[in-house]
Amino acid sequence: MSNLSARLNETLRFLQEQGIEKPDAAIILGSGLDQTLQYLAIEKLIPYAEIPHFPISTVSFHKGQLLWGQIGTRKVLVMQGRFHYYEGYSLQEIGFPVRVMQRLGARWLIISNAAGGIRSDLRKGDLVLIEDHINLLPDNPLRGPHDSSFGERFPDMSRPYHPTFQQLMRETAARLGIALKTGVYAAVMGPSLETRAEYRYLRTIGADMVGMSTVPEVIVANQVKLPCTAISVITDECDPDHLQPVSVEEILAVAHAADRHLSRLIASSLHQWVELTS
Repeated sequence: MSNLSARLNETLRFLQEQGIEKPDAAIILGSGLDQTLQYLAIEKLIPYAEIPHFPISTVSFHKGQLLWGQIGTRKVLVMQGRFHYYEGYSLQEIGFPVRVMQRLGARWLIISNAAGGIRSDLRKGDLVLIEDHINLLPDNPLRGPHDSSFGERFPDMSRPYHPTFQQLMRETAARLGIALKTGVYAAVMGPSLETRAEYRYLRTIGADMVGMSTVPEVIVANQVKLPCTAISVITDECDPDHLQPVSVEEILAVAHAADRHLSRLIASSLHQWVELTS
């Protein structure tokens, strides 16, 4: 048994002893995006510090707790706060919770994040369904000794975001009257924001938006065959020719305002999924 498998089994035993098992869906909430919790009937709340081998959120606006409960009739496991490369964690550590979610039996992973909008039509507060990504982080969460029990050594990434759930999100947004754009997300190291030249570079290579998360989790999800969907909230406009200074406080305020629509979309998508599978 690999060291990763041993750590994973310890984490699983702990969570199963807490009554957490077979979630229908798992959700990773991004910066300032906590309003999905108003739809969650919480049965258990566990700080990350109490979970064996779980990293700990070191960013002040990431709560750092795992929540277990129901949204409608769906059992849901929610990460309120995530981990980032800029905090000093390896991408393997960042991807660890996704392995836990899959081993617990999750059938769908929903990820949200705050991102800077590079494409000219993206405005503050827009919701963007990620259709593809560019990994500009200096590592890959699958690097290192391979454990075949986790899946393929070279997982295919031609469709990293599951087409069925992508369509479900689009249809739900249309039914709710919520504008949902699509785009390509670039993941960078951070924590500094980008220069004008860097935004020009990102635009040139095909990125519509940029952030510091999500991609490691999606790569691991694809290896372990956990279908995933990800949505960005555009929190600042990154036109290199008209770039204005922005603060974290401003970014969080925009995320909070847009989260009213995002949280409704996530909860309604879970309800719609019930209808499709019942």
